[in-house]
Amino acid sequence: MDGLNEYETFLDVHKPQLLASGVPDHLWPELFRKLKHQAFDAGDCFSLLFVDYEDGERSEEDPIWTVTVTKEGGIRANDPTEIYLVDHAWTFRTDNARQLLNEHPPLVNRLAIMMGIDQQDVPSTVVITKILNDVWKWCCMYSLNAEGLSVESRMPIWYVMDELGSGILHRDTPNCRVVPFIHVPEQMTYSLLFPIEDLQEGDQLYRDFVEGTPSESKERDALLLPWRYTSLTEESFAQKEASKDYFLAGHVEESLPSSDVAPPLFDGNGPLKVYSQYDMVNQYLTDPAYELVDNPEDADILWLTTHFKQYLEFSASTPNKFINQFPFENVITIKDLLSIVCRRMAKKIDGMEPLAPNPEWLPVTYNLKTELIEFVSYYQNRARRGLDNHYIIKPWNLARGLDTYITKNLAQIMRLQQTGPKIVQKYIDKPVLFRRPEVEGRVKFDIRYVLLLKSVDELSAYIYNQFFLRFANKPFELNDFDDYEKHFTVMNYSQYQLRHMKCEEFLEQWKLQYPKHEWSTVEEDICHMLKEMLQGATRLPPPCGISPNAQSRALYAVDLMLEWSDNGSRIQPKILEVNFTPDCKRACEYYSDFYNDVFNLLFLDQDNPDAFRRIV
Repeated sequence: MDGLNEYETFLDVHKPQLLASGVPDHLWPELFRKLKHQAFDAGDCFSLLFVDYEDGERSEEDPIWTVTVTKEGGIRANDPTEIYLVDHAWTFRTDNARQLLNEHPPLVNRLAIMMGIDQQDVPSTVVITKILNDVWKWCCMYSLNAEGLSVESRMPIWYVMDELGSGILHRDTPNCRVVPFIHVPEQMTYSLLFPIEDLQEGDQLYRDFVEGTPSESKERDALLLPWRYTSLTEESFAQKEASKDYFLAGHVEESLPSSDVAPPLFDGNGPLKVYSQYDMVNQYLTDPAYELVDNPEDADILWLTTHFKQYLEFSASTPNKFINQFPFENVITIKDLLSIVCRRMAKKIDGMEPLAPNPEWLPVTYNLKTELIEFVSYYQNRARRGLDNHYIIKPWNLARGLDTYITKNLAQIMRLQQTGPKIVQKYIDKPVLFRRPEVEGRVKFDIRYVLLLKSVDELSAYIYNQFFLRFANKPFELNDFDDYEKHFTVMNYSQYQLRHMKCEEFLEQWKLQYPKHEWSTVEEDICHMLKEMLQGATRLPPPCGISPNAQSRALYAVDLMLEWSDNGSRIQPKILEVNFTPDCKRACEYYSDFYNDVFNLLFLDQDNPDAFRRIV
């Protein structure tokens, strides 16, 4: 293949990436040449210099290194040869970072020197912990979005550039840019360094660490906290009700049902026909009151696992069908919206600590896109008071603990803010624990309740009496937050061992482990929490709340934890999330009549106190 064809092939593969990164097109031919010949010539034009402080004292914000132009005659921004490949010293994901460092002592030494971490007479475990704490000042991020990639493969990938790339300092008015670049033929990632203004010999290089953030803004101050401290304690950390536009942003258009449609009526002379997209319903719905059909047009009940949005059309064309979803139920099944609707149940109490959760059952939650300043103020005010500042950072719309992090490191939280839409939620630092003899200690656990919603206009909801438990695999301690088995309970989607326990066994053990705390009292508080959550979710009309619909019935799974409150004298349930079309395989395997009971309650109005408890 001749050179021209090679270059055209290079552009066919890489042009979208170059355009998205803002690499000027006059630099593309030289980039192609340097990649082809593996020309790492940045050292010929720039020097990495160690910053020597006369008194030997360096503050946390003082730079360790700087990069200067050494090319004779300087550098011109319009010169088509002025683009340089920067290698990466370390590439990692947060879940494997510690393991990589443990396995590669030379890498630990290299990073420690780069970051100015003292290694003399310091155990390697301490050095590694320091690297993992400080790395958020040094690392950059990219993610893969190629078609066909799994969700796991799209998770953020972090990297630390080599010494020269990492030595380039921040300035709000940069003179160069550094962007990640994936060279597809090699399956290698580099960084590309190029000037955005003319540079003279001896000039220092500066890049903008938070590109695209408005200048002289509080948001910029917040995002630069890993490198430059700014106090935002005087800013308000109070949260406001989101606008209708916020609830609709990114939401698939959804029509509302006709308000004059009556609930479906059936003559009762034959079974109700059910069309289900969920295998467990098809396998375990065995009551003769129902008949499974293959065509949704033939069904009286649609049990879908895909989101349904055409409620107006549904009510007009098929007013005598049920469906297992409510319009705008996403206000509880999407994490950032759930926190908003729950906050509607906050109570005004004289003398209440403003930093305390309100309502008490909702962990304090901020949206890292729209409430960034408020969160930083909240964090810094808690720090000033000496209060616990551990948080869990979660994406809005992923499950199974994916892209989820636990930390008290504000620098890390500010960097994670840039990886996609996320909430930051106060981590439950005093969880009620459960003794697992096989792991010799008390572990975290969470509880899943099945929640059935029958009506919204006259709120009617039930819980399934049998709840479901998930346990961590290692004793809980408020450390090692990258240790999945210590801090997470979702073991059934990972390589870890899953501990099964029915709620009957759990309740027997509960009596032995917590004899002063009756489970009936705990469950009363859980039911009250779920009732208030639904009241908050239906307090406002759509799109800010769940819409009434006579044809709708729904099943959700609510995940919650228990926390010690009032100095360890009281147990407070805490809502974590509400799941749309949850996995009910375990429910069916434990209780074979699960779906028979669910359908009889939702569609035949058969109250069954042995199976369900009404909460509102």
